[in-house]
Formats: sequence, structure tokens, C-alpha cells
Amino acid sequence: MIWFKDYTLETLREFRSANMGAHIGFEFTEIGSDFLKGRLPVDERTTQPFGILHGGASCVLSETLGSVAAWMTIDPDKFRAVGLEINANHIRAVTEGSVIGECRALHTGRRTQVWQTDITEEATGKRVCISRLTIAVIDQGTLSAQKDKVVVGY
Repeated sequence: MIWFKDYTLETLREFRSANMGAHIGFEFTEIGSDFLKGRLPVDERTTQPFGILHGGASCVLSETLGSVAAWMTIDPDKFRAVGLEINANHIRAVTEGSVIGECRALHTGRRTQVWQTDITEEATGKRVCISRLTIAVIDQGTLSAQKDKVVVGY
């Protein structure tokens, strides 16, 4: 197991209130020994004007899974995991149902991590998107020191 602690889905579900994930209907569905899964509905909250899953929604799914997975590998009392870069290759359109994201680490270093999320259509299992997220692992004190400053970038 790659996780810092023995996390449960109930622990992760507490993250859903009052944030983008809750707004678009995201939910965590499975924690494996080295992966994290979540589901996102394809509906009026997550589609673009032409009725297909919005690429930004795929990125939200990927960044949510990757950021939380990265956080699960570090001591949250000492460190924070923050996104540095995300990319996504959109492979096929989805117009209804749900998509599933499965996120796995490609690299978990002391200061950077790279996570890949494979997004598939729930009904067919067909790949919809592949996304890669780069994470910076920073000291909790770094954020506290910058609390009263205007910060541009990381």
C-alpha cells in the first residue's frame, strides 16, 4: 500500500462538501492499494454546449483524484500537495451516463509527484480521456507564511 495512513471512502467523502466536486456530482468510489477511483455523471453540470462531456470536467475529475491521492501519500500534518500542471488527451465523446476515473502514481518523490488518470465510460469501459497531473509537495509552513501575502504562482 502506498498510502500514508489507512484511509477509507468515508474519510474521502468528507471532502465533497462545498467545493467543485460536490457541485458537479463527483464521488469517490474505490481505494485500492495503489490507486484511487471516482465517478462523474455526464449531465447538464458536466457537458459543454454541444451535449458532450466537457474537457474541463475531465480535468476536474483527474485533478481531484490526483490531488487527493497525492495527499494520501504524505503526512498531512507536515505537507500539502498542490497541482503544478495538468494535461488531458480527450479520446472519445460521451453524451450520457457516467465516467470512471482511475488514478495511479507514475512518480511519488519527496517534492514532486506525477499521477495518471485513465477515464472510461462506465457503461462500456471504453477509454474517454487520459490525463496526467504533476503535484508539488510543499511544507505546511510555506502556506502559513504566505497567508497574508498576494501570491502569484507557487
